[in-house]
Amino acid sequence: MTLPLSAPSAPPAAGIDGAPPAPEARRGWRRAAGWGALALALAAAGAGLWYGWQLRRAAALAPAYATAPLRRGDVTLSVTANGTLQPTRAVNIGSELSGTVARVLVDINDRVRRGQLLAELDVAKLNDQIVRSRAALAGAGAVQAQAQATLAEAGATLARLEQVARLSGGQVPARAELDAARAAQARAAASVRSAAAGQLGAQATLATDSTNLARAAIRAPIDGVVLSRSVDPGNAVAASLQAVTLFTLAEDLHRLRLLVNVDEADVGAVREGQAASFSVSAYAERSYPASIRRVSYGSTISENVVSYVAELAVDNADLSLRPGMSATAVIRAVQHTQVLLVPNSALRFTPASAARGAPAGQGGIVASLLPRLPARAPRQAGLGALGPGRHPLWVLDGAVPRQLSVTLGISDGRYTEVSGAGLREGLAVITDQRAVAR
Repeated sequence: MTLPLSAPSAPPAAGIDGAPPAPEARRGWRRAAGWGALALALAAAGAGLWYGWQLRRAAALAPAYATAPLRRGDVTLSVTANGTLQPTRAVNIGSELSGTVARVLVDINDRVRRGQLLAELDVAKLNDQIVRSRAALAGAGAVQAQAQATLAEAGATLARLEQVARLSGGQVPARAELDAARAAQARAAASVRSAAAGQLGAQATLATDSTNLARAAIRAPIDGVVLSRSVDPGNAVAASLQAVTLFTLAEDLHRLRLLVNVDEADVGAVREGQAASFSVSAYAERSYPASIRRVSYGSTISENVVSYVAELAVDNADLSLRPGMSATAVIRAVQHTQVLLVPNSALRFTPASAARGAPAGQGGIVASLLPRLPARAPRQAGLGALGPGRHPLWVLDGAVPRQLSVTLGISDGRYTEVSGAGLREGLAVITDQRAVAR
């Protein structure tokens, strides 16, 4: 078997002087090349690790937005006002007479009928006044009868003298005697008229005393319930000093009225016939229905706050409500159905990048490494830059915030009605920014 011959090896390279290099020089050159290649490999690996770290850092510090879908629904503009419950009709009953209370026949919460006796004053003096008035009337009648008799006598005397004058041909009686008789008749007629007037006066006095006697018995003017009583037997009533209230009656507690003070900023949205609801402290978990009956044009001012009184009709069939209770009413002023709604937090949101004056979503790793010029204070553009009556709304377009210009409608405190171009149901509306790159 013949073995193949190997190729002759290349002659060693000649040195500078033409002599072949030494074995140690060849081994040093090879070691330097290996270390250089290793250094390059390590540098490339370090650059890759640094680049990956920068990517992870950028991803970790990228803005994360909280969103809510734009949805359709109903929204109601409500007006809140405080007030007190009052009876539909309340009557304060007093006394026109001064005197001592003899009897009190009713108490608080008693139901009374119209004309029912509630209390009575001592009538002893009133009875005496009636006796005196009747006596005066009788005396006036006697005076009138006497005056009429005198008139009849004067008339007879004048008639006799005139007859004598006709029979005597005017010789007797003397003219002066006839004139005196005529004057006496006229005086007698005047006395009759005066006596008649005196009798009428005596009759009026008797009628007044009779009325006072009737008013000493205090009676209910309406059907209702006794809300308050401020008198007891033996109390003295001095009606001449002030208006005295002895009882307060409510006509019907099954229907009440709620008087609330509506702020001047909200009164423009309140109308008659609007639905409302209210609650009282006694039944904090219960909501009572009501409706607007009227809104006062007259204002009230308290501590420089202008308000207007609105009256609400309240059904109190179960008598759970009582007059005087404080109530908080919520008036449903305006209601829109099936409109686009956004949370109110979305209307207050502005991306941090936009607040710093840079467009949202721009920049990257390289931009973060490059030196930046000193930042200028951002110029805050007013809402007028969007157009009259327009408001900015930020939505998430992919991963980048985008600003829309919308028109605001009514709000219920949590959601606000919006309208405008580019809005559709289900659109992601930004409500908050959880992390912002620094």
